[in-house]
Amino acid sequence: MDQAVVTAELPKTPWGFVVKQPPACSLTDVMSEQLAKQLEEENSTFPSLHDPGADLLLSDEAPETTSDLMLAKMLQMQFDHEFDEQLRREEKKFNGDSKVSISFENYRMVHPYEDSDSSEDEVDWQDTRHDPYRAAKPQTTPRRGFTGKGKNITTKHDAVTCGRKNTARMDNFAPEVHVGDGLGMDLKLSNQVFNALKQHCYSEQRRSARLHEKKEHSTAEQAVDPRTRLLMYKMVNAGVLENINGCISTGKESVVFHANGGSLEEQPVPQEVVLKVFKTTLNEFKNRDRYIKDDYRFIDRFSKLNPRKVIRLWAEKEMHNLSRMKKAEIPCPEVVLLKKHILVMSFIGRDHVPAPKLKDVQLSSEDMKNAFYQVLHVMQQLYQECNLVHADLSEYNMLWHEGKVWLIDVGQSVEPTHPHALEFLFRDCRNVATFFQKRGVSEAMSVYELFNSVSGLNIPVGDEEAEFVSEIVALEKRNEDHVQRRGKKTFSVSSEDGGPPLQPDSDD
Repeated sequence: MDQAVVTAELPKTPWGFVVKQPPACSLTDVMSEQLAKQLEEENSTFPSLHDPGADLLLSDEAPETTSDLMLAKMLQMQFDHEFDEQLRREEKKFNGDSKVSISFENYRMVHPYEDSDSSEDEVDWQDTRHDPYRAAKPQTTPRRGFTGKGKNITTKHDAVTCGRKNTARMDNFAPEVHVGDGLGMDLKLSNQVFNALKQHCYSEQRRSARLHEKKEHSTAEQAVDPRTRLLMYKMVNAGVLENINGCISTGKESVVFHANGGSLEEQPVPQEVVLKVFKTTLNEFKNRDRYIKDDYRFIDRFSKLNPRKVIRLWAEKEMHNLSRMKKAEIPCPEVVLLKKHILVMSFIGRDHVPAPKLKDVQLSSEDMKNAFYQVLHVMQQLYQECNLVHADLSEYNMLWHEGKVWLIDVGQSVEPTHPHALEFLFRDCRNVATFFQKRGVSEAMSVYELFNSVSGLNIPVGDEEAEFVSEIVALEKRNEDHVQRRGKKTFSVSSEDGGPPLQPDSDD
């Protein structure tokens, strides 16, 4: 019965019964002070956020909030605080772990935080431009050149004023120079002391720059400079080398690395190769130019003013000499590739173990006798067929591998037309003869007989070496005059030797 009465009271529409809405409140009721207090009492049960704006709003000592100006200031303070927090996070993210940081202090909205209830983390954000503990810099002298009046006149030449100015100028020294807190101690430096310190700082900067440049642009012992390292990486990336294993030998002119060969389009690459990196410093081998500038193959390209070009010319010279020797079937490394001052050659040895030098190997008397005749035959081939003089032949530059003597280090080899070629040949003969005679080879020739046998000359052998050497010098003089009359001809080494093509220097 009751349900039927309630249904009858509700208005009926085609879509069903309409639910009666409660009466809406008027605007005056919403803005009434009584409703505001009721809402405030309801909100007081919820915890408030802890921030400076909320503390000011909920503080008992806060002024009346009926003023619109006060409300605007409090809201602006809260907005500025949030903006500074965002700016701080952006600065921390931008700088990261960098040693050089960039400050966003000038973009902060709240300056400073001394009067606010900021945390300890915000102490770093204090404005350091007005640090009360910062020492005051000395006052500058006016344009007129003096300050004061009467007896209290102080000119710009005053010792105390100049001393304080010199102390302030120490801030302009390089960062690595530790000058201390001279301004805070009221330190006074005389002109003499300041000038000495200034000159010392400049000298240290120049010395440091020279050491850094020498380290970055030179090939040191068992190490390479960044340019050389980049060239080696490019060879690996291009597939010429599989990998570079490490240093196997060092000398006065080069550092030798062992590597596994890759592939080339023009020719096959051996399974094991060596990288001969010529040192870019001339400290240990300063007389390189003696072997290049008088060699008529390279005389037009020699420039002593550029050490790097001399090194590249030296590497190219060794490549051409090895190519000549390979054509004459003299046991020597085979050239694979030349890139600037890096020469890639076949490896003389087996399983990453280089062949021993002739001075280190222990041979029987028969093998040592065989080694002497091999060296004699190689020297004759080198002089007569290859038209070369080794110029540094000794037991240190000969390897013993698979029962044969192999020649290495022919970068200094010259042609017989060189003004000192016969002197170099005589020195080689003396080294070879002395070595085999010390090893007890009875068949070993004397230095004079060996020289005549290799060169094909018949210089009479006297009792003294000086007479023999004087004859050699006279022959060299006549040879040089003959070459000069013919003209200093530059031989076409590329067509004659048939060596591998030089890689273009695209990195220069």
